[in-house]
Amino acid sequence: MLKRLLLATCALVFSAQMLAADNPRVLLTTSMGEIELELDAGKAPISVENFLAYVEDGHYDGTQFHRVIPDFMIQGGGFDKDMQQKRTRAPIRNEANNGLKNLRGSIAMARTQAVDSATSQFFINHADNAFLDNGARDFGYAVFGKVVKGMEVVDAIAKVPTGMYGMHQNVPQKPVLIISAKRL
Repeated sequence: MLKRLLLATCALVFSAQMLAADNPRVLLTTSMGEIELELDAGKAPISVENFLAYVEDGHYDGTQFHRVIPDFMIQGGGFDKDMQQKRTRAPIRNEANNGLKNLRGSIAMARTQAVDSATSQFFINHADNAFLDNGARDFGYAVFGKVVKGMEVVDAIAKVPTGMYGMHQNVPQKPVLIISAKRL
């Protein structure tokens, strides 16, 4: 009996490790600390593949969190340290109907008013934002992962002073940089 229980426990631990291996992790090293993300490739395969392609290309290295709103979200991935917009790939299909929710600590694709317009920009929810979910008011914003370490860094970024920069609102007065984004 004890042997069966031990075998069942080992099998369960092995399966959990295999499932976790399917969810890639990315480390964002920022000028304010590290944020580790776990991506949900099972529920958001297009968004995860897109994000990882930008990570592998080094697209996010040297970009900044250019839109920071406390108790809402921090957004990055589109502008360099001088607020110059970076070139992107073609937009991807919106996966907001995948069942994942815009909860505190989740990461989602930013987009324009067009449903299928997400490219490189993403945001990390600083609060539960149900109004961004699929069907809440429109198609929604595709969640594709979550913060697993470093939420205190997200909290610190959300508190930085912001203002206008050209036509952009809520831009940190001192740039908060993504020094590097690396797959773990």
